[in-house]
Amino acid sequence: MGIPLKQALTVGRYIVAQRLRGRTRYPLVLMLEPLFRCNLECAGCGKIQHPDPVLRSSLTPEQCWAASDECGAPVVSIAGGEPLLHPEIARVARGLVDRGRFVYLCTNAILLEKKLALFEPHERLTFNVHLDGVEARHDASVQRAGVHRTAVAVIRAARARGFRVTTNSTLFVGQDPEEVHRFFDEVMALGVEGMTVSPGYGYERAPDQQHFLRRDETRALFRRVLAPARERGWRFNHSPFYLDFLAGLRDYQCTPWGSPNYSVLGWQRPCYLFAEGGHAKTFAELMETTEWERFGAGRHPRCADCMVHSGYEPSAVQDSMATVGNVVRSVRSLMR
Repeated sequence: MGIPLKQALTVGRYIVAQRLRGRTRYPLVLMLEPLFRCNLECAGCGKIQHPDPVLRSSLTPEQCWAASDECGAPVVSIAGGEPLLHPEIARVARGLVDRGRFVYLCTNAILLEKKLALFEPHERLTFNVHLDGVEARHDASVQRAGVHRTAVAVIRAARARGFRVTTNSTLFVGQDPEEVHRFFDEVMALGVEGMTVSPGYGYERAPDQQHFLRRDETRALFRRVLAPARERGWRFNHSPFYLDFLAGLRDYQCTPWGSPNYSVLGWQRPCYLFAEGGHAKTFAELMETTEWERFGAGRHPRCADCMVHSGYEPSAVQDSMATVGNVVRSVRSLMR
Protein backbone atom coordinates (compact mmCIF):
# COMPACT_ATOMS: atom_id res chain seq x y z
CA MET A 1 0.00 0.00 0.00
CA GLY A 2 1.03 3.62 -0.39
CA ILE A 3 0.68 4.52 3.30
CA PRO A 4 4.09 4.95 4.99
CA LEU A 5 4.74 2.45 7.77
CA LYS A 6 5.61 5.26 10.19
CA GLN A 7 2.29 6.97 9.49
CA ALA A 8 0.36 3.73 9.93
CA LEU A 9 2.08 3.06 13.27
CA THR A 10 1.44 6.62 14.45
CA VAL A 11 -2.25 6.40 13.56
CA GLY A 12 -2.49 2.96 15.18
CA ARG A 13 -0.99 4.20 18.46
CA TYR A 14 -3.30 7.21 18.34
CA ILE A 15 -6.40 5.00 17.95
CA VAL A 16 -5.31 2.75 20.82
CA ALA A 17 -4.78 5.83 23.03
CA GLN A 18 -8.26 7.15 22.20
CA ARG A 19 -9.85 3.80 23.03
CA LEU A 20 -7.98 3.54 26.32
CA ARG A 21 -9.43 6.93 27.22
CA GLY A 22 -12.89 5.60 26.46
CA ARG A 23 -13.47 7.87 23.46
CA THR A 24 -15.75 6.58 20.71
CA ARG A 25 -15.68 9.72 18.55
CA TYR A 26 -12.32 11.16 17.62
CA PRO A 27 -10.74 12.63 14.45
CA LEU A 28 -8.18 10.86 12.29
CA VAL A 29 -7.67 13.40 9.49
CA LEU A 30 -8.14 17.16 9.68
CA MET A 31 -9.54 18.41 6.36
CA LEU A 32 -8.00 21.88 6.37
CA GLU A 33 -9.14 24.40 3.76
CA PRO A 34 -7.08 27.59 4.13
CA LEU A 35 -8.97 29.09 1.16
CA PHE A 36 -11.63 28.22 -1.41
CA ARG A 37 -10.10 30.07 -4.37
CA CYS A 38 -8.94 27.99 -7.29
CA ASN A 39 -7.27 28.48 -10.67
CA LEU A 40 -9.54 25.84 -12.24
CA GLU A 41 -13.30 25.42 -12.52
CA CYS A 42 -13.80 21.66 -12.40
CA ALA A 43 -17.25 20.54 -13.49
CA GLY A 44 -17.76 18.24 -10.50
CA CYS A 45 -16.57 20.64 -7.77
CA GLY A 46 -18.82 22.62 -5.48
CA LYS A 47 -16.09 24.30 -3.43
CA ILE A 48 -15.49 27.28 -5.71
CA GLN A 49 -19.17 28.24 -5.82
CA HIS A 50 -18.99 30.26 -2.61
CA PRO A 51 -19.77 34.02 -2.72
CA ASP A 52 -16.91 36.33 -3.70
CA PRO A 53 -16.24 37.63 -0.15
CA VAL A 54 -15.67 34.03 0.99
CA LEU A 55 -13.48 33.25 -2.03
CA ARG A 56 -11.31 36.28 -1.23
CA SER A 57 -10.79 35.14 2.37
CA SER A 58 -8.04 32.87 3.67
CA LEU A 59 -6.82 31.47 6.96
CA THR A 60 -3.58 32.69 8.48
CA PRO A 61 -0.85 30.17 9.25
CA GLU A 62 -1.55 30.72 12.94
CA GLN A 63 -5.23 29.84 12.45
CA CYS A 64 -4.25 26.67 10.59
CA TRP A 65 -1.85 25.58 13.31
CA ALA A 66 -4.37 26.38 16.05
CA ALA A 67 -7.01 24.27 14.31
CA SER A 68 -4.57 21.35 14.12
CA ASP A 69 -3.65 21.73 17.79
CA GLU A 70 -7.30 21.97 18.80
CA CYS A 71 -8.32 18.95 16.74
CA GLY A 72 -5.30 16.75 17.44
CA ALA A 73 -5.71 14.49 14.40
CA PRO A 74 -2.40 12.85 13.39
CA VAL A 75 -2.98 13.53 9.67
CA VAL A 76 -3.80 16.84 7.99
CA SER A 77 -5.09 17.07 4.42
CA ILE A 78 -4.66 20.62 3.11
CA ALA A 79 -7.36 21.07 0.51
CA GLY A 80 -9.37 23.93 -0.96
CA GLY A 81 -9.64 25.53 -3.51
CA GLU A 82 -6.06 25.39 -4.64
CA PRO A 83 -3.81 25.63 -1.56
CA LEU A 84 -0.80 26.84 -3.57
CA LEU A 85 -2.66 30.12 -4.17
CA HIS A 86 -2.19 30.86 -0.47
CA PRO A 87 0.79 33.25 -0.13
CA GLU A 88 2.08 31.49 2.99
CA ILE A 89 1.23 27.90 2.17
CA ALA A 90 4.82 26.68 2.61
CA ARG A 91 4.87 28.18 6.11
CA VAL A 92 1.51 26.56 6.87
CA ALA A 93 2.78 23.13 5.81
CA ARG A 94 6.11 23.50 7.60
CA GLY A 95 4.37 24.48 10.85
CA LEU A 96 2.13 21.42 10.69
CA VAL A 97 5.07 19.11 9.99
CA ASP A 98 6.92 20.65 12.95
CA ARG A 99 3.91 19.71 15.08
CA GLY A 100 4.39 16.08 14.12
CA ARG A 101 1.50 15.90 11.66
CA PHE A 102 1.54 13.87 8.47
CA VAL A 103 0.62 16.50 5.87
CA TYR A 104 -0.96 15.86 2.47
CA LEU A 105 -0.99 19.04 0.41
CA CYS A 106 -3.64 18.59 -2.29
CA THR A 107 -2.95 20.44 -5.53
CA ASN A 108 -3.87 20.50 -9.20
CA ALA A 109 -0.10 21.04 -9.78
CA ILE A 110 -0.45 24.08 -12.07
CA LEU A 111 1.63 26.19 -9.67
CA LEU A 112 3.66 23.42 -8.07
CA GLU A 113 6.82 23.65 -10.19
CA LYS A 114 7.16 27.37 -9.39
CA LYS A 115 6.52 26.70 -5.68
CA LEU A 116 8.69 23.62 -5.17
CA ALA A 117 11.68 25.66 -4.02
CA LEU A 118 9.62 26.96 -1.10
CA PHE A 119 9.34 23.47 0.38
CA GLU A 120 11.84 20.97 1.72
CA PRO A 121 11.39 17.21 1.33
CA HIS A 122 10.25 15.56 4.55
CA GLU A 123 8.93 12.12 5.41
CA ARG A 124 5.76 13.70 6.81
CA LEU A 125 5.05 15.97 3.82
CA THR A 126 3.33 14.65 0.70
CA PHE A 127 2.12 16.47 -2.40
CA ASN A 128 -1.22 14.92 -3.33
CA VAL A 129 -1.72 15.72 -7.02
CA HIS A 130 -5.17 15.73 -8.59
CA LEU A 131 -5.41 13.44 -11.63
CA ASP A 132 -8.82 12.18 -12.71
CA GLY A 133 -7.68 9.83 -15.45
CA VAL A 134 -5.77 9.61 -18.70
CA GLU A 135 -4.97 12.88 -20.44
CA ALA A 136 -8.24 13.39 -22.34
CA ARG A 137 -10.36 12.37 -19.34
CA HIS A 138 -8.52 14.59 -16.87
CA ASP A 139 -8.44 17.68 -19.08
CA ALA A 140 -12.16 17.30 -19.74
CA SER A 141 -12.80 16.96 -16.00
CA VAL A 142 -10.92 20.16 -15.14
CA GLN A 143 -12.19 21.90 -18.29
CA ARG A 144 -8.76 23.02 -19.48
CA ALA A 145 -6.40 21.47 -22.00
CA GLY A 146 -2.82 20.73 -21.00
CA VAL A 147 -3.36 20.36 -17.24
CA HIS A 148 -2.68 16.62 -17.30
CA ARG A 149 0.69 17.13 -19.02
CA THR A 150 1.62 19.81 -16.49
CA ALA A 151 0.70 17.56 -13.58
CA VAL A 152 2.69 14.62 -14.94
CA ALA A 153 5.77 16.79 -15.55
CA VAL A 154 5.59 18.25 -12.06
CA ILE A 155 5.17 14.83 -10.44
CA ARG A 156 8.41 13.76 -12.12
CA ALA A 157 10.16 16.96 -11.02
CA ALA A 158 8.98 16.64 -7.42
CA ARG A 159 10.02 12.99 -7.21
CA ALA A 160 13.44 13.87 -8.68
CA ARG A 161 13.90 16.38 -5.85
CA GLY A 162 13.06 13.81 -3.20
CA PHE A 163 9.48 14.77 -2.37
CA ARG A 164 6.81 12.26 -1.51
CA VAL A 165 4.01 12.38 -4.10
CA THR A 166 0.63 10.67 -4.22
CA THR A 167 -2.29 11.21 -6.57
CA ASN A 168 -5.99 11.67 -5.90
CA SER A 169 -8.57 10.63 -8.47
CA THR A 170 -12.35 10.90 -8.55
CA LEU A 171 -14.37 8.47 -10.62
CA PHE A 172 -17.71 9.36 -12.19
CA VAL A 173 -20.50 7.76 -14.21
CA GLY A 174 -19.41 6.50 -17.61
CA GLN A 175 -15.76 5.77 -16.87
CA ASP A 176 -14.39 2.71 -18.66
CA PRO A 177 -12.71 0.31 -16.20
CA GLU A 178 -10.07 -0.68 -18.76
CA GLU A 179 -9.22 2.98 -19.29
CA VAL A 180 -8.89 3.38 -15.52
CA HIS A 181 -6.57 0.35 -15.49
CA ARG A 182 -4.32 2.02 -18.07
CA PHE A 183 -4.41 5.21 -16.02
CA PHE A 184 -3.34 3.40 -12.84
CA ASP A 185 -0.48 1.77 -14.75
CA GLU A 186 0.64 5.20 -16.01
CA VAL A 187 0.52 6.69 -12.52
CA MET A 188 2.54 3.85 -11.01
CA ALA A 189 5.14 4.32 -13.75
CA LEU A 190 5.64 7.91 -12.52
CA GLY A 191 7.02 6.55 -9.25
CA VAL A 192 4.33 7.93 -6.94
CA GLU A 193 4.03 6.57 -3.41
CA GLY A 194 0.38 5.63 -3.82
CA MET A 195 -3.00 6.57 -5.26
CA THR A 196 -6.14 7.87 -3.57
CA VAL A 197 -9.39 6.99 -5.35
CA SER A 198 -12.96 7.92 -4.56
CA PRO A 199 -16.39 8.13 -6.17
CA GLY A 200 -17.51 11.69 -6.76
CA TYR A 201 -19.74 13.34 -4.17
CA GLY A 202 -22.85 15.11 -5.45
CA TYR A 203 -22.09 18.71 -4.50
CA GLU A 204 -25.35 20.57 -4.91
CA ARG A 205 -23.59 23.60 -6.42
CA ALA A 206 -21.44 21.64 -8.87
CA PRO A 207 -22.03 22.65 -12.53
CA ASP A 208 -22.19 19.01 -13.68
CA GLN A 209 -24.91 17.04 -11.90
CA GLN A 210 -25.18 14.30 -14.55
CA HIS A 211 -22.18 12.16 -13.67
CA PHE A 212 -22.32 11.53 -9.93
CA LEU A 213 -22.46 7.82 -9.08
CA ARG A 214 -25.24 6.17 -7.12
CA ARG A 215 -24.24 3.63 -4.48
CA ASP A 216 -24.98 0.55 -6.60
CA GLU A 217 -23.15 2.14 -9.56
CA THR A 218 -20.12 2.83 -7.36
CA ARG A 219 -19.91 -0.78 -6.24
CA ALA A 220 -20.29 -2.14 -9.76
CA LEU A 221 -17.64 0.22 -11.16
CA PHE A 222 -15.08 -0.31 -8.41
CA ARG A 223 -15.47 -4.10 -8.51
CA ARG A 224 -14.24 -3.96 -12.09
CA VAL A 225 -11.71 -1.19 -11.54
CA LEU A 226 -10.01 -2.89 -8.59
CA ALA A 227 -10.17 -6.50 -9.84
CA PRO A 228 -6.58 -6.66 -11.24
CA ALA A 229 -5.02 -4.48 -8.49
CA ARG A 230 -2.76 -7.14 -6.96
CA GLU A 231 -1.47 -8.65 -10.19
CA ARG A 232 -0.66 -5.21 -11.61
CA GLY A 233 1.06 -3.99 -8.47
CA TRP A 234 -1.00 -0.86 -7.85
CA ARG A 235 -0.37 0.93 -4.55
CA PHE A 236 -3.29 2.75 -2.95
CA ASN A 237 -3.14 5.31 -0.18
CA HIS A 238 -6.04 3.55 1.57
CA SER A 239 -6.83 0.86 4.06
CA PRO A 240 -7.56 -2.37 2.14
CA PHE A 241 -10.89 -2.42 3.97
CA TYR A 242 -11.98 0.85 2.34
CA LEU A 243 -11.22 -0.65 -1.06
CA ASP A 244 -13.35 -3.65 -0.07
CA PHE A 245 -16.13 -1.23 0.85
CA LEU A 246 -15.98 0.49 -2.54
CA ALA A 247 -16.30 -2.87 -4.26
CA GLY A 248 -19.29 -3.87 -2.13
CA LEU A 249 -17.40 -6.54 -0.17
CA ARG A 250 -17.93 -4.79 3.16
CA ASP A 251 -20.57 -2.43 4.47
CA TYR A 252 -19.83 0.50 6.76
CA GLN A 253 -21.68 3.43 8.23
CA CYS A 254 -20.10 6.83 7.74
CA THR A 255 -17.83 8.29 10.43
CA PRO A 256 -18.26 12.02 9.72
CA TRP A 257 -16.28 13.14 12.78
CA GLY A 258 -13.31 11.10 11.54
CA SER A 259 -12.40 13.80 9.00
CA PRO A 260 -13.55 17.14 10.45
CA ASN A 261 -13.35 20.18 8.20
CA TYR A 262 -11.97 23.58 9.17
CA SER A 263 -12.05 26.55 6.79
CA VAL A 264 -12.50 30.32 6.72
CA LEU A 265 -16.11 29.62 7.74
CA GLY A 266 -15.18 27.65 10.86
CA TRP A 267 -15.76 23.98 11.74
CA GLN A 268 -18.25 22.63 9.20
CA ARG A 269 -21.22 20.52 10.28
CA PRO A 270 -21.46 17.62 9.73
CA CYS A 271 -18.50 16.95 7.43
CA TYR A 272 -16.11 18.07 4.73
CA LEU A 273 -18.64 17.47 1.96
CA PHE A 274 -21.71 19.44 2.98
CA ALA A 275 -22.85 21.87 5.64
CA GLU A 276 -26.08 21.63 7.56
CA GLY A 277 -26.65 23.54 10.75
CA GLY A 278 -23.97 26.13 10.11
CA HIS A 279 -20.43 26.13 11.39
CA ALA A 280 -19.07 25.71 14.90
CA LYS A 281 -16.61 28.20 16.34
CA THR A 282 -14.50 25.57 18.08
CA PHE A 283 -13.69 21.91 17.56
CA ALA A 284 -15.16 21.09 20.96
CA GLU A 285 -18.42 22.75 19.96
CA LEU A 286 -18.46 20.77 16.71
CA MET A 287 -18.00 17.45 18.52
CA GLU A 288 -20.34 18.15 21.43
CA THR A 289 -23.28 19.85 19.72
CA THR A 290 -23.54 18.22 16.27
CA GLU A 291 -26.41 15.73 16.01
CA TRP A 292 -24.21 13.00 14.52
CA GLU A 293 -26.96 10.39 14.58
CA ARG A 294 -28.82 12.34 11.87
CA PHE A 295 -26.13 11.73 9.26
CA GLY A 296 -25.02 8.75 7.22
CA ALA A 297 -26.54 6.35 4.71
CA GLY A 298 -30.20 5.73 5.48
CA ARG A 299 -30.33 8.71 7.82
CA HIS A 300 -30.03 11.77 5.61
CA PRO A 301 -30.89 12.16 1.89
CA ARG A 302 -27.57 13.92 1.15
CA CYS A 303 -25.74 10.85 2.46
CA ALA A 304 -27.65 8.23 0.46
CA ASP A 305 -25.11 7.68 -2.33
CA CYS A 306 -21.95 8.95 -0.64
CA MET A 307 -19.06 6.49 -0.37
CA VAL A 308 -16.29 9.09 -0.29
CA HIS A 309 -13.05 8.34 1.55
CA SER A 310 -13.35 11.36 3.88
CA GLY A 311 -16.34 9.73 5.55
CA TYR A 312 -15.66 6.02 5.11
CA GLU A 313 -11.88 5.69 5.32
CA PRO A 314 -12.06 6.42 9.09
CA SER A 315 -14.67 3.66 9.41
CA ALA A 316 -12.39 1.27 7.52
CA VAL A 317 -9.32 2.23 9.56
CA GLN A 318 -11.14 1.52 12.80
CA ASP A 319 -12.32 -1.82 11.41
CA SER A 320 -8.72 -2.63 10.48
CA MET A 321 -7.97 -2.78 14.23
CA ALA A 322 -11.18 -4.56 15.26
CA THR A 323 -9.78 -8.12 15.17
CA VAL A 324 -6.40 -9.82 15.12
CA GLY A 325 -7.12 -11.04 11.59
CA ASN A 326 -7.85 -7.52 10.40
CA VAL A 327 -4.66 -6.20 11.98
CA VAL A 328 -2.64 -8.94 10.27
CA ARG A 329 -4.19 -8.13 6.90
CA SER A 330 -3.50 -4.41 7.37
CA VAL A 331 0.15 -5.03 8.26
CA ARG A 332 0.60 -7.32 5.27
CA SER A 333 -0.84 -4.69 2.96
CA LEU A 334 1.79 -2.24 4.15
CA MET A 335 4.57 -4.64 3.19
CA ARG A 336 3.59 -4.97 -0.46
